[in-house]
Amino acid sequence: MNRLPLRRLPLRHRVGLAFALVSLVVTGLFGTVTWNLATGYLVDQRVEGATRQADVNVRLVERALADRTDSDGLGDLLTGLAGTPDTSVLLHRGGSWTTSGRDVDPELLPRPLLELAQSGTPARQRLTIGGMPALVVAVPLPGGDLFVEVFPLDQLDATLRFLGLLLAAGVAISAVLGLALGHRAGRRALLPLTELTRAAGRVAGGDLSARLPDSHDAELAPLVATFNRTADDLEQRVRRDARFAADVSHELRSPLTTLINAVAVLRRRRAELPPAAQQAVDLLDGDVHRFRRMVLDLLEISRSDSLEREPWELGELVRELVAARGGSHVPQVDAPEPVPVPADRRRLDQVLGNLLDNADAHGGGAIRVGVSRHGDRARIEVDDAGPGVPPDRRAEVFERFSRGTLAGSRGDGGGTGLGLSLVAAHVRRHGGRVWISERPGGGARVVVELPGEQQ
Repeated sequence: MNRLPLRRLPLRHRVGLAFALVSLVVTGLFGTVTWNLATGYLVDQRVEGATRQADVNVRLVERALADRTDSDGLGDLLTGLAGTPDTSVLLHRGGSWTTSGRDVDPELLPRPLLELAQSGTPARQRLTIGGMPALVVAVPLPGGDLFVEVFPLDQLDATLRFLGLLLAAGVAISAVLGLALGHRAGRRALLPLTELTRAAGRVAGGDLSARLPDSHDAELAPLVATFNRTADDLEQRVRRDARFAADVSHELRSPLTTLINAVAVLRRRRAELPPAAQQAVDLLDGDVHRFRRMVLDLLEISRSDSLEREPWELGELVRELVAARGGSHVPQVDAPEPVPVPADRRRLDQVLGNLLDNADAHGGGAIRVGVSRHGDRARIEVDDAGPGVPPDRRAEVFERFSRGTLAGSRGDGGGTGLGLSLVAAHVRRHGGRVWISERPGGGARVVVELPGEQQ
């Protein structure tokens, strides 16, 4: 359970964290070993130096004690032995203490240390006296006397603190550098995967010309070759399907024109036909015209000619189209500001027309057409007050011949099932995208987003 949040991180972040962790462990181990060796050496050197100094001082004190004629010389000696103000020299003689240098209460000295020295064994101990770290060296003297010298360790303590901070900072900097190095290495290692994702996204968006650049890496070259080969096969298949649809649609136009003319003749003589024949002519007329729209839509979908982009003001274009359609139910056009777009006018008219036809057929008619700018994108929103589209079917409506899928949820309509598919094809060719959402207050909202004019 504790590993789940880490697994949710992007792979390059996990690589960076792994580098940082390894760097932290390695430099932490190195810092710990360095700290132990350095502190051990510095402390041993200080202790040994203090012990030798105490031995020298003890011999001087012994000589002064042996010369009983010069009592003032002993006091001067103790004062000279103290050296620095923070050093203390204590002499226990005849049951009393004589102190020189920094004032230290003999009661603060460790009792076991003094007892060990009085038993004839020199002793030393590190401790804190009066808030200052110190080294206490106790040496026995002839006749039961005791020499004690207190050496300050504040400079040594400051040196060790500085060394500890320096090592800790080095470990922290190493971890940060490891994180940065790992993040960079992960990003470079995942760059082919990023390019693959981008290319796959372009293919999924309808750009079948997307390919991966050739790679000389022994592990990546097979993946690149497989992806490019698959994209080539897909592009060829789509082109064959489009060419087949175009050929079939083109071949159907001549007999379809004959059928339409024949039905037109029957329509003109409808009053001379019996009721059953009149009903058959009506059904035939509707199906023939629906078939004609389907053929035209298939021809339009399969067309591969380039876009004829021109600058248009999207709000004005929408107003013109809505006004040209007329009818008893005219949707509100909500275009508060100019939104210029570079677009193919013929295809854009067909996109808007199909969206309005779709709203008429399945949503009771469009009630609002909104035009707005979202960043550097232009957006068209067509709202209706129908029952809406279930979320699990919102992607299906843009597939070809999806009319039957929606017949049970949005009405039967008289469409060919190619209207929204044609909308999606034209929008993709403009570099945009289209989707369906729920309109606030109920109904469906079809949103078309196109690249806006560069400011």
